[in-house]
Amino acid sequence: MILLTPPSDFFQYANKLLLSDHATGLQIKEFARKNAANALSVANMVMGMASILSSLNGHHHAACWLVLIGYLLDLADGAVARRLDACSALGAKLDDFADFTTFGIATSLLLRTSDLLDNVLCMCYVLSVFVRLCFFSSGIPFMYRGLPCIYSSAILASASLLSGGNMTVLRVIAVAMILFMISQNFYPHDKVLESQTWKKVVYAGGVAMVFCSSFPPACVYYLLWSISYILFPTSLWSCKL
Repeated sequence: MILLTPPSDFFQYANKLLLSDHATGLQIKEFARKNAANALSVANMVMGMASILSSLNGHHHAACWLVLIGYLLDLADGAVARRLDACSALGAKLDDFADFTTFGIATSLLLRTSDLLDNVLCMCYVLSVFVRLCFFSSGIPFMYRGLPCIYSSAILASASLLSGGNMTVLRVIAVAMILFMISQNFYPHDKVLESQTWKKVVYAGGVAMVFCSSFPPACVYYLLWSISYILFPTSLWSCKL
């Protein structure tokens, strides 16, 4: 004997199922909105850890380019968080931890040799990034105090690629970057993806250069980009929405 479900019961069940699916879909979209920027921060941290492993295994070229990819991800995560109205305390902590991993530890390993003084320089570089991230709040809206560590890392990674890992060049640049990071100079918030169209084009160019990483001069793009931020922070890179 076959029992048939009354039509009204069937439609009620189908309606509940559709409503449940709709609610689940909304929850997934909300989760994605809140965590899109966090995913970029985690991706930045993964690039940093991969760069660390590459340095330890002697893959110098890969280590440098992974730092530069982290540079692009770091510029994007804040823009995505603000665009999606998903700024949070967790996101800020993830961003700082990712920055310390990629622009502190991973970048310092580009300076690592068997020489004791080079290892001391590595530690000084990591400490300067740590101090920069923890204590150098400017107290002024849209301004940083001390050079943001992503630019010092981009300059070091680019110079390392261009010089073939020449330690004399890297030592001089590293000392200069440490001094810039712990300086009292003010630098504007670099909201590249939320500012003028030409800055978005510059960012797109940086993404394109990743696909040209086998071509050595490609890293010149990041070097010029970062140096321009140091030389012309207000006239070029201040956030003008």
